[in-house]
Amino acid sequence: MLLSIILIGGSLLTTGAVAGLLTIHQLKQSNNIVDSTKAFFAADGMLEWKTYDYVKATNTSQPNFTNGASANATIRSSSGQTIIQSEGIAGDTIRTLESIFIQ
Repeated sequence: MLLSIILIGGSLLTTGAVAGLLTIHQLKQSNNIVDSTKAFFAADGMLEWKTYDYVKATNTSQPNFTNGASANATIRSSSGQTIIQSEGIAGDTIRTLESIFIQ
């Protein structure tokens, strides 16, 4: 009788611990989705800004993001192509987008 009570109590304790661990993982994942979205839109905004700057040959100022994300963009040319690559960063998440212009 005592052994069965200990086994049932142990299984309930284990089930509670696993449920708590899964809940923590779900909360972290939902926070990562928010950071991922911020990073993606920062990369998209920076890519559009750099593309406009490249096509119009202007020297406009870099956009500022008010959502806590940051981004940077680079232009490189190789074998008749111009590649504009943009990287958005929010929290620990990085999203990269690029456009390729064939000349």
